[in-house]
Amino acid sequence: MPISPEHFAAFVLASVILLVIPGPTIVLVISQALAHGRRVALASVAGVGLGDLLATSLSIAGAGAILATSATLFQALKFLGAAYLIWIGYKIWRTPVSIPEIDANASPAVDAKAKPALIFRDSFLVTALNPKGILFFVAFVPQFIDPALPYVPQAATYVITFTALGILNAAMFALAASGARKAIRRPGVMRIATRGGASLLMMAGVAAALTRRTG
Repeated sequence: MPISPEHFAAFVLASVILLVIPGPTIVLVISQALAHGRRVALASVAGVGLGDLLATSLSIAGAGAILATSATLFQALKFLGAAYLIWIGYKIWRTPVSIPEIDANASPAVDAKAKPALIFRDSFLVTALNPKGILFFVAFVPQFIDPALPYVPQAATYVITFTALGILNAAMFALAASGARKAIRRPGVMRIATRGGASLLMMAGVAAALTRRTG
């Protein structure tokens, strides 16, 4: 068997606990769902999934070790990711408030001005341009590697599993947020909810920029 069932079960449990704690990417998904509706928010979920897949794959391929030893590269990626978070938060803050039409016979309302391709791009870049996430995965995965078994099959299984769990987690947040969006009928309440998420994104960007490299 390419992976230890005990180690795999422990990895899944630890990943679920980690993922349910909202980070910048989940805040972005929630904000997009509040601002644009369910269908567009799912593009954000897809972007998070691809970003997770890329980041975790790069970690396994050795990018994490490079980032851990290169202060210059780490700082460059950190500030790039932080700046992007702040920019996306600002864009969401500036998004005009739109109240969804409620029609029992129609599909959930979607903001016609939102472009799923751009939403996908934003979520992908925010997730992928997170060097701390890459470094964390490098430190996280070895705890569940069985040295008696081949490394590559185990690492690949963990990457795929973590990505799948991340997509499921982001989708649940997106659906919950879009459901809340349909229940919000007053522009003022919608504006507060949307800008609250945007503010969290910008604060996350500032916090990321101020975080010092350890190790």
